[in-house]
Amino acid sequence: MEPEQRRGKRRLARDLTLLALAGVLLAVGGFFGYKLLYTNVYGPGAFVEKYLMLLSEGRAADALVVPGVSVDSTELEEAGIDPAASDALLRRDALAPLSNIEIVSERTDGDLVLVTASYTAGGVNGTTTFAVQENGWEGLAPGWKFARTPLGVIDLTVFGSMSYSINGFTVDKRQVSIDGVDAIPSEAIPMLVFSPGLYSVAVDTAISTASGTAVLADVPLTSVPVVVQTQPTPEFVEVIQERVNDFLVTQCASQQVLQPTNCPFGLTVENRIANLPTWTISQLPAITVAPDGSNWLIPEVSAVATVTVEMKSLYDGSTWERVEDVPFTMRGAIRMTPDGQASISISAVALD
Repeated sequence: MEPEQRRGKRRLARDLTLLALAGVLLAVGGFFGYKLLYTNVYGPGAFVEKYLMLLSEGRAADALVVPGVSVDSTELEEAGIDPAASDALLRRDALAPLSNIEIVSERTDGDLVLVTASYTAGGVNGTTTFAVQENGWEGLAPGWKFARTPLGVIDLTVFGSMSYSINGFTVDKRQVSIDGVDAIPSEAIPMLVFSPGLYSVAVDTAISTASGTAVLADVPLTSVPVVVQTQPTPEFVEVIQERVNDFLVTQCASQQVLQPTNCPFGLTVENRIANLPTWTISQLPAITVAPDGSNWLIPEVSAVATVTVEMKSLYDGSTWERVEDVPFTMRGAIRMTPDGQASISISAVALD
């Protein structure tokens, strides 16, 4: 064989080897490229991360249409949740900040993939595991859906107010309760929320106030009880003080009898009276207002009434003027009417 022919065969063998190696590299590169694309774009972890990113961007409406997020009454009932749970908080205005999202792990469990993600919700670090399953195909890669909705539920009870805010979004209990205007103030309201999420409940009304009570909803389709007890505002206490003063002075002290009707004070005498008695409230009670479940109460407080009356002796018929201070102790119950008015009832406390 001529030297030129031998060199040509060697070049051909080298070129074929290089082509084969290039083919192997392309195949390997394609495999790893596909795997990388699957993990970051089409895999179950990427699916969960997309949902969490929608929440972090405040895109509540888009998050709701992610496959498997929306929930029906049957699924709620099967999870032991009131099927009439309100969806008022499934909106952008009620979302708390969500950041530092990271997919921690993926684990296969039968036909499910359990995806665990870490995050920071409203400044609180947390982790949540989501169950996802295949949902058809998107081109050459499988699509995914939540096998169990990621939505959570907070069972919210607010004592002392029918109005409150959640993450700054104002809610009126009568608008979100299935009972409407007949909603019972002391009953909890189940409310659907995006999970994970930090939900802070606060009250700031003319009558009552409560600083933020925060709860982290981090387990899908699980109820989290939240109880908020409000405190009366100084303005509310002032109004109740005025109403009590008016009751004692206008309705009680104006009665010219020894035992004013439905009033916390009175006088018992052994002799006859020669004329009608007159009352004044010489020391008004300095009231306080305390929570009493969904209503309010006036704790025991002391005051003094003064009576002036002309007495007539049963023995000899003589008369004299009697001026006497009558200490009394009272308490009160305050019930809030559906139209937001305070109905006050006053009762006497027997002195020892």
